[in-house]
Amino acid sequence: MKDEHDHHAGHMHGHPHGDAGAGADPGHPRHHGHHEAHVGHATAGHDRHAGHSVAMFRDRFWLSLILAVPTLLWSPSLQGWLRFTAPEVPGARWIPPIFGSAVFLYGGRAFLVGGWHEVKDRVPGMMTLISLAITVAFVYSAAVTVGWEGDPLWWELATLVVVMLLGHWIEMRSISNAQGALKELAKLLPDMAVRVVDGGTEEVAASDLVRGDLVLIRPGASVPADGVVRDGGSDVDESMLTGESRPVEKRPGDAVVAGTVNGSGSLRVEVTGTGDDTALAGIMRLVAEAQSSRSRAQALADRAARGLTLVAVVAGLATLISWTVVAGDPAFAIQRMVTVLVIACPHALGLAVPLVVAISTSLGARSGLLVRDRRGLEEARLLDAVVFDKTGTLTMGDFGVAAVATADGLTEGEAVRLAAAVEQDSEHTIARGIVGAARERGLDVPPAQDFTSTPGRGVQARVHGRLLRVGGPALLASAEIVLDGRLRSSARDNETKGRTTVYLIEEGRAVAVFGLADRVRAEARAAVDALHQMGIEVVMLTGDARSVAESVAEELGIDTVFSEVLPAEKAAKIQALKDAGKRVAMVGDGVNDAPALLAADVGVAIGAGTDVAVESGDVVLVRSDPRDVARIVALSRATYRKMVQNLWWAAGYNIVAIPLAAGVAAAWGVLLAPAVGAVLMSASTVIVAANAQLLRRADLGAR
Repeated sequence: MKDEHDHHAGHMHGHPHGDAGAGADPGHPRHHGHHEAHVGHATAGHDRHAGHSVAMFRDRFWLSLILAVPTLLWSPSLQGWLRFTAPEVPGARWIPPIFGSAVFLYGGRAFLVGGWHEVKDRVPGMMTLISLAITVAFVYSAAVTVGWEGDPLWWELATLVVVMLLGHWIEMRSISNAQGALKELAKLLPDMAVRVVDGGTEEVAASDLVRGDLVLIRPGASVPADGVVRDGGSDVDESMLTGESRPVEKRPGDAVVAGTVNGSGSLRVEVTGTGDDTALAGIMRLVAEAQSSRSRAQALADRAARGLTLVAVVAGLATLISWTVVAGDPAFAIQRMVTVLVIACPHALGLAVPLVVAISTSLGARSGLLVRDRRGLEEARLLDAVVFDKTGTLTMGDFGVAAVATADGLTEGEAVRLAAAVEQDSEHTIARGIVGAARERGLDVPPAQDFTSTPGRGVQARVHGRLLRVGGPALLASAEIVLDGRLRSSARDNETKGRTTVYLIEEGRAVAVFGLADRVRAEARAAVDALHQMGIEVVMLTGDARSVAESVAEELGIDTVFSEVLPAEKAAKIQALKDAGKRVAMVGDGVNDAPALLAADVGVAIGAGTDVAVESGDVVLVRSDPRDVARIVALSRATYRKMVQNLWWAAGYNIVAIPLAAGVAAAWGVLLAPAVGAVLMSASTVIVAANAQLLRRADLGAR
């Protein structure tokens, strides 16, 4: 039996889930080894900046709104337009200039500073346009107030600043909410923990825990650190890590993750990772990196925003000169120029991509899809082929009973039960597979006596007084046993499909034949079907014998099979598919498959579990569920649709808005005031933000 086991083991791959960075090429553009900043620093700084922006724009908006009210009420042009009269107060004519100037200096300061930085960095954008517009309006209005001929724009200036502040406040809130996933993850960690000491317990700060401490996790409590269960049993809610709502059973020896929530049982857990070494910290690092990473779409939006800024400045100057010459009215010409500058602000364009990026990354993280490289997620929508590593990806990576045939008078369940009883004292891979099959079927395995093992021949023991033997073909040959028709047919079928055949023998007669193989994951067929529905070819890559590979491929409906491939040859197979003109994703464990993951257009590291520091994949799947690959494609396609929609809206509306702002329809009585231009510009920003939020409703497929 040992020979049979060893022969079969020769076809298996080692599948450790240790250092996920092993084998990754540090020089490769996808390698992010330098992103080892402390998650506390990485996220705190970002959150602090976003929080400051939201609070700043909120406060400036409300105070500027209060200051703008007197500016509007005592504005002569607005009184005449709306036919109302403001209360008579001493020095009323100075109220609009004083309060308008206050709005400009206080409310407009954020834009003036931002515009200055853009000009200094030679990347003019929305802040440049806003600061130009309000500065021109302020200087012109101040000149008119001290004697220049014309109508001042104090109420337009005040309204413009207030509307701009409101638009920025809404924008910053949208981005902050999208990036709130990081803050929500941080909240999952409890502040305190119960440490076991000298038979008793003490309550300590979770930050004081160190590797090797034993902590008590009471029912309903959050796990304070990564660890291994040493005593007790419970069901743990790991939805924050995997997106899977069903609680996961935990027994001694099982790993638990910081931030997950214990069920009704009590656990004693030995700490293996705290602080920045926890899986939760790793997830937060990946989310922060992905949300701040730049993509092709972002680069396109930035170029478009700079181009639009240039167009707006040129259009504004052309409008000023044209109306000054045509109408001979500098006040009207400046109004038109200010309106052009305001309405052309690439505000919505600047928000179009970052907000979608933030939302899609958060959406993925909550679903167990951790994006390491934004470009990888962008490429996923274009995939033609997905290559799966077989062992540990489409299969479980361990032996299981795939087929059972029995002699007359013995049921399958009884055969598995008796074989498990004989094998339960053995530590062999085959033995564990048979015992595991009995456990999965809920069978009561009886105790065995007089257990003995014969190298190369198998094992034997007494069960309920019956002498039973379990072994491979060598046992059958040594006992000179001839199989009857049904059992012989089953053994031949196992050989054809590359399974390991094991026999149960009693009193010189074979009573059952078991076919053992690497078990196919229950979700694998659904994963292949989902990719086929998306029009994507499914390829399997394995070092196993052709018969084993083709058996799995036939069961799952896989299109193409590469078998007997050495680990060093996997990357070449990926390159061959790419050379054939296909966009290829490689799905593997991120350790043995690192070169292939890096060679693919999109590398997907599956089954990382608590080890989220996988350096070789563009996307890391927390769960060992191949169905999540189709969900990556769905997320990529939904994200791209939102980006395109937002970019078209943000850039496209200017095609109509800029000419109207310049006054091309003035002959027909259509004129946009600067404040109306500000409202339209802000409205376009709100539309883009609202459209991005709809991404949260994207259907990524059934769990």
